Amino acid sequence: MSTVTESRVAEGQKVLGVLLPETERPTPSSAVSASITFGWRAMLKIKHIPMQLFDVTIFPIIMTVMFTYIFGGAMGAVVSGTGQTGGPAVSEYVQFFIPGIFVQTLIMITMYTGMTLNKDISKGIFDRFRSLPTWRPAQLVGALLGDQVRYTLAGVIILGVGFLVGFRPEGGLSGAAAGFLLLLVFSFCLSWVWTTLSLLLPTEEAVMGASMTIMMPLTFASNIFVPTETMPNWLQGVVEANPVSVVVTAIRELMDGTYDVGSITLVFIYCAVLVAIFAPLSMFLYNRKS
Repeated sequence: MSTVTESRVAEGQKVLGVLLPETERPTPSSAVSASITFGWRAMLKIKHIPMQLFDVTIFPIIMTVMFTYIFGGAMGAVVSGTGQTGGPAVSEYVQFFIPGIFVQTLIMITMYTGMTLNKDISKGIFDRFRSLPTWRPAQLVGALLGDQVRYTLAGVIILGVGFLVGFRPEGGLSGAAAGFLLLLVFSFCLSWVWTTLSLLLPTEEAVMGASMTIMMPLTFASNIFVPTETMPNWLQGVVEANPVSVVVTAIRELMDGTYDVGSITLVFIYCAVLVAIFAPLSMFLYNRKS
Protein backbone atom coordinates (compact mmCIF):
# COMPACT_ATOMS: atom_id res chain seq x y z
CA MET A 1 0.00 0.00 0.00
CA SER A 2 2.79 2.44 0.84
CA THR A 3 4.47 1.75 -2.49
CA VAL A 4 1.29 2.66 -4.36
CA THR A 5 0.90 5.86 -2.33
CA GLU A 6 4.50 6.92 -2.95
CA SER A 7 4.11 6.37 -6.69
CA ARG A 8 0.95 8.49 -6.78
CA VAL A 9 2.69 11.27 -4.89
CA ALA A 10 5.59 11.12 -7.33
CA GLU A 11 3.21 11.31 -10.28
CA GLY A 12 1.40 14.28 -8.69
CA GLN A 13 4.66 16.15 -8.16
CA LYS A 14 5.62 15.48 -11.79
CA VAL A 15 2.31 16.89 -13.03
CA LEU A 16 2.66 19.96 -10.84
CA GLY A 17 6.18 20.44 -12.15
CA VAL A 18 4.80 20.54 -15.68
CA LEU A 19 1.90 22.85 -14.87
CA LEU A 20 3.93 25.19 -12.65
CA PRO A 21 7.55 25.11 -13.80
CA GLU A 22 9.91 26.82 -11.35
CA THR A 23 11.34 29.09 -14.03
CA GLU A 24 7.90 30.52 -14.97
CA ARG A 25 6.33 31.24 -11.59
CA PRO A 26 4.50 34.57 -11.30
CA THR A 27 6.49 37.49 -9.98
CA PRO A 28 5.23 38.58 -6.55
CA SER A 29 3.45 41.93 -6.59
CA SER A 30 5.31 44.95 -5.27
CA ALA A 31 4.05 47.13 -2.45
CA VAL A 32 2.96 49.82 -4.92
CA SER A 33 1.14 47.49 -7.33
CA ALA A 34 -0.61 45.69 -4.47
CA SER A 35 -1.77 48.99 -2.96
CA ILE A 36 -3.06 50.19 -6.33
CA THR A 37 -4.94 46.90 -6.84
CA PHE A 38 -6.71 47.20 -3.50
CA GLY A 39 -7.38 50.86 -4.26
CA TRP A 40 -9.01 49.84 -7.53
CA ARG A 41 -11.18 47.41 -5.57
CA ALA A 42 -12.41 50.31 -3.42
CA MET A 43 -13.33 52.24 -6.57
CA LEU A 44 -15.21 49.25 -8.02
CA LYS A 45 -17.32 49.16 -4.86
CA ILE A 46 -18.43 52.71 -5.64
CA LYS A 47 -19.32 51.63 -9.17
CA HIS A 48 -21.59 48.86 -7.93
CA ILE A 49 -23.03 50.91 -5.02
CA PRO A 50 -23.30 54.48 -6.36
CA MET A 51 -25.22 55.58 -3.24
CA GLN A 52 -21.81 55.70 -1.54
CA LEU A 53 -21.27 58.95 -3.46
CA PHE A 54 -24.25 60.63 -1.78
CA ASP A 55 -22.11 62.05 1.02
CA VAL A 56 -19.60 63.56 -1.41
CA THR A 57 -22.15 65.10 -3.79
CA ILE A 58 -25.21 66.29 -1.89
CA PHE A 59 -23.60 67.07 1.48
CA PRO A 60 -21.04 69.60 0.11
CA ILE A 61 -23.75 71.45 -1.82
CA ILE A 62 -26.09 71.65 1.18
CA MET A 63 -23.36 72.86 3.54
CA THR A 64 -22.02 75.50 1.16
CA VAL A 65 -25.38 76.95 0.18
CA MET A 66 -26.79 76.84 3.73
CA PHE A 67 -23.90 78.65 5.37
CA THR A 68 -23.62 81.17 2.55
CA TYR A 69 -27.22 82.31 2.36
CA ILE A 70 -28.60 81.51 5.83
CA PHE A 71 -25.68 82.38 8.10
CA GLY A 72 -23.56 84.38 5.66
CA GLY A 73 -25.09 87.78 6.43
CA ALA A 74 -24.69 87.53 10.20
CA MET A 75 -21.28 85.87 10.12
CA GLY A 76 -20.09 88.26 7.42
CA ALA A 77 -20.76 91.16 9.78
CA VAL A 78 -18.54 89.45 12.37
CA VAL A 79 -15.76 88.72 9.88
CA SER A 80 -15.76 92.22 8.41
CA GLY A 81 -16.04 93.87 11.82
CA THR A 82 -18.42 96.53 10.44
CA GLY A 83 -21.61 95.12 11.93
CA GLN A 84 -23.36 95.55 8.56
CA THR A 85 -25.32 92.65 7.10
CA GLY A 86 -26.72 92.07 3.64
CA GLY A 87 -25.14 91.48 0.23
CA PRO A 88 -21.68 93.03 0.85
CA ALA A 89 -21.30 91.09 4.10
CA VAL A 90 -22.24 87.84 2.39
CA SER A 91 -19.81 88.52 -0.46
CA GLU A 92 -16.97 89.17 1.97
CA TYR A 93 -17.85 86.16 4.08
CA VAL A 94 -17.78 83.88 1.03
CA GLN A 95 -14.09 84.71 0.48
CA PHE A 96 -13.37 83.76 4.09
CA PHE A 97 -15.76 80.85 4.38
CA ILE A 98 -15.28 78.72 1.24
CA PRO A 99 -11.72 77.55 2.12
CA GLY A 100 -13.01 76.64 5.58
CA ILE A 101 -16.02 74.63 4.42
CA PHE A 102 -13.74 73.06 1.81
CA VAL A 103 -11.60 71.68 4.64
CA GLN A 104 -14.53 70.74 6.88
CA THR A 105 -16.36 68.74 4.23
CA LEU A 106 -13.36 66.71 3.11
CA ILE A 107 -12.13 65.81 6.58
CA MET A 108 -15.65 64.84 7.68
CA ILE A 109 -15.95 62.54 4.68
CA THR A 110 -12.80 60.74 5.84
CA MET A 111 -14.86 59.24 8.68
CA TYR A 112 -16.60 56.97 6.17
CA THR A 113 -13.28 55.26 5.54
CA GLY A 114 -13.43 53.68 8.98
CA MET A 115 -17.04 52.64 8.55
CA THR A 116 -16.35 50.97 5.21
CA LEU A 117 -13.34 49.09 6.56
CA ASN A 118 -15.29 47.96 9.60
CA LYS A 119 -18.02 46.56 7.34
CA ASP A 120 -15.48 44.65 5.22
CA ILE A 121 -13.73 43.27 8.29
CA SER A 122 -17.02 42.15 9.85
CA LYS A 123 -17.88 40.25 6.65
CA GLY A 124 -14.58 38.35 6.77
CA ILE A 125 -13.20 39.55 3.44
CA PHE A 126 -9.99 40.84 5.06
CA ASP A 127 -9.31 37.37 6.47
CA ARG A 128 -8.93 36.25 2.86
CA PHE A 129 -6.76 39.22 1.98
CA ARG A 130 -4.35 38.45 4.82
CA SER A 131 -3.78 34.99 3.40
CA LEU A 132 -2.51 36.44 0.10
CA PRO A 133 1.25 36.71 -0.55
CA THR A 134 1.19 40.49 -0.79
CA TRP A 135 2.62 43.38 1.17
CA ARG A 136 0.44 43.29 4.29
CA PRO A 137 -0.20 47.06 4.66
CA ALA A 138 -1.35 47.21 1.02
CA GLN A 139 -4.86 46.14 2.03
CA LEU A 140 -5.28 49.20 4.25
CA VAL A 141 -3.24 51.63 2.15
CA GLY A 142 -5.19 50.64 -0.96
CA ALA A 143 -8.51 51.30 0.75
CA LEU A 144 -7.31 54.77 1.75
CA LEU A 145 -5.99 55.50 -1.74
CA GLY A 146 -9.33 54.51 -3.27
CA ASP A 147 -11.08 56.99 -1.00
CA GLN A 148 -8.93 59.78 -2.45
CA VAL A 149 -11.23 59.66 -5.48
CA ARG A 150 -14.20 60.44 -3.23
CA TYR A 151 -12.32 63.28 -1.57
CA THR A 152 -11.36 64.73 -4.94
CA LEU A 153 -14.94 64.61 -6.21
CA ALA A 154 -16.22 66.34 -3.06
CA GLY A 155 -13.54 69.04 -3.33
CA VAL A 156 -14.36 69.76 -6.97
CA ILE A 157 -18.05 70.11 -6.09
CA ILE A 158 -17.36 72.51 -3.21
CA LEU A 159 -15.09 74.73 -5.28
CA GLY A 160 -17.58 74.65 -8.14
CA VAL A 161 -20.44 75.75 -5.88
CA GLY A 162 -18.12 78.30 -4.28
CA PHE A 163 -17.41 79.89 -7.64
CA LEU A 164 -21.16 80.02 -8.34
CA VAL A 165 -21.84 81.92 -5.10
CA GLY A 166 -19.04 84.39 -5.75
CA PHE A 167 -15.81 82.90 -4.41
CA ARG A 168 -12.79 84.32 -6.25
CA PRO A 169 -9.41 83.20 -4.86
CA GLU A 170 -6.73 85.82 -5.33
CA GLY A 171 -4.16 83.08 -5.83
CA GLY A 172 -5.94 81.95 -8.97
CA LEU A 173 -6.09 78.41 -10.26
CA SER A 174 -2.56 77.56 -9.07
CA GLY A 175 -3.32 78.64 -5.50
CA ALA A 176 -6.58 76.69 -5.43
CA ALA A 177 -4.84 73.60 -6.84
CA ALA A 178 -2.03 73.85 -4.27
CA GLY A 179 -4.55 74.12 -1.44
CA PHE A 180 -6.50 71.18 -2.85
CA LEU A 181 -3.39 69.00 -3.00
CA LEU A 182 -2.37 69.91 0.54
CA LEU A 183 -5.83 69.01 1.84
CA LEU A 184 -5.79 65.64 0.06
CA VAL A 185 -2.49 64.82 1.76
CA PHE A 186 -3.87 65.78 5.17
CA SER A 187 -7.11 63.82 4.54
CA PHE A 188 -5.11 60.68 3.69
CA CYS A 189 -3.12 61.00 6.92
CA LEU A 190 -6.22 61.71 9.00
CA SER A 191 -7.90 58.61 7.58
CA TRP A 192 -5.48 56.46 9.57
CA VAL A 193 -7.26 57.62 12.75
CA TRP A 194 -10.57 56.20 11.53
CA THR A 195 -8.81 53.05 10.31
CA THR A 196 -7.61 52.47 13.86
CA LEU A 197 -11.12 53.00 15.21
CA SER A 198 -12.56 50.57 12.64
CA LEU A 199 -10.20 47.89 13.96
CA LEU A 200 -10.89 48.66 17.62
CA LEU A 201 -14.68 48.91 17.58
CA PRO A 202 -17.11 46.09 16.80
CA THR A 203 -19.77 47.78 14.62
CA GLU A 204 -20.25 50.54 12.04
CA GLU A 205 -22.49 52.43 14.44
CA ALA A 206 -19.80 52.42 17.12
CA VAL A 207 -17.21 53.67 14.62
CA MET A 208 -19.55 56.43 13.46
CA GLY A 209 -20.35 57.53 17.01
CA ALA A 210 -16.71 57.64 18.09
CA SER A 211 -15.68 59.44 14.90
CA MET A 212 -18.33 62.13 15.32
CA THR A 213 -17.34 62.60 18.97
CA ILE A 214 -13.80 63.37 17.83
CA MET A 215 -14.66 65.32 14.70
CA MET A 216 -17.29 67.73 16.03
CA PRO A 217 -15.02 69.63 18.44
CA LEU A 218 -12.17 69.59 15.91
CA THR A 219 -14.27 71.28 13.23
CA PHE A 220 -16.40 73.66 15.30
CA ALA A 221 -13.63 74.69 17.73
CA SER A 222 -11.61 75.99 14.80
CA ASN A 223 -11.32 79.00 12.52
CA ILE A 224 -13.54 77.50 9.81
CA PHE A 225 -16.54 79.76 10.43
CA VAL A 226 -15.16 82.83 12.22
CA PRO A 227 -11.69 84.29 12.87
CA THR A 228 -9.88 83.20 16.00
CA GLU A 229 -9.72 86.83 17.16
CA THR A 230 -13.47 86.88 17.80
CA MET A 231 -13.22 84.11 20.42
CA PRO A 232 -12.46 84.39 24.17
CA ASN A 233 -8.77 84.75 25.01
CA TRP A 234 -8.62 81.44 26.88
CA LEU A 235 -9.99 79.62 23.81
CA GLN A 236 -7.82 81.24 21.16
CA GLY A 237 -4.68 79.24 22.01
CA VAL A 238 -6.60 75.95 21.84
CA VAL A 239 -8.17 76.86 18.51
CA GLU A 240 -4.87 77.96 16.98
CA ALA A 241 -3.25 74.65 18.01
CA ASN A 242 -6.14 72.67 16.53
CA PRO A 243 -4.81 70.78 13.47
CA VAL A 244 -7.94 71.68 11.54
CA SER A 245 -7.29 75.39 12.16
CA VAL A 246 -3.69 74.94 11.01
CA VAL A 247 -4.84 73.31 7.76
CA VAL A 248 -7.54 75.94 7.15
CA THR A 249 -5.03 78.75 7.67
CA ALA A 250 -2.55 77.20 5.25
CA ILE A 251 -5.20 76.65 2.59
CA ARG A 252 -6.60 80.18 2.95
CA GLU A 253 -3.08 81.52 2.45
CA LEU A 254 -2.49 79.33 -0.60
CA MET A 255 -5.79 80.36 -2.17
CA ASP A 256 -4.89 83.99 -1.48
CA GLY A 257 -1.63 83.47 -3.34
CA THR A 258 0.58 83.41 -0.22
CA TYR A 259 2.97 80.46 0.01
CA ASP A 260 3.96 80.56 3.67
CA VAL A 261 6.59 77.87 4.22
CA GLY A 262 5.97 77.90 7.96
CA SER A 263 2.24 77.15 7.63
CA ILE A 264 2.77 74.42 5.05
CA THR A 265 5.54 72.84 7.10
CA LEU A 266 3.32 72.79 10.18
CA VAL A 267 0.63 70.92 8.23
CA PHE A 268 3.18 68.32 7.14
CA ILE A 269 4.35 67.95 10.74
CA TYR A 270 0.79 67.17 11.82
CA CYS A 271 0.51 64.72 8.91
CA ALA A 272 3.74 62.97 9.91
CA VAL A 273 2.58 62.68 13.54
CA LEU A 274 -0.78 61.20 12.52
CA VAL A 275 0.82 58.59 10.26
CA ALA A 276 3.63 57.79 12.72
CA ILE A 277 1.12 57.06 15.49
CA PHE A 278 -1.92 55.57 13.81
CA ALA A 279 -0.47 53.68 10.81
CA PRO A 280 1.66 51.31 12.96
CA LEU A 281 -1.19 51.01 15.48
CA SER A 282 -3.61 50.10 12.68
CA MET A 283 -1.24 47.43 11.36
CA PHE A 284 -0.73 46.01 14.86
CA LEU A 285 -4.50 45.72 15.36
CA TYR A 286 -4.99 44.40 11.84
CA ASN A 287 -2.45 41.61 12.30
CA ARG A 288 -4.05 40.61 15.59
CA LYS A 289 -7.59 40.76 14.25
CA SER A 290 -9.21 37.32 14.19
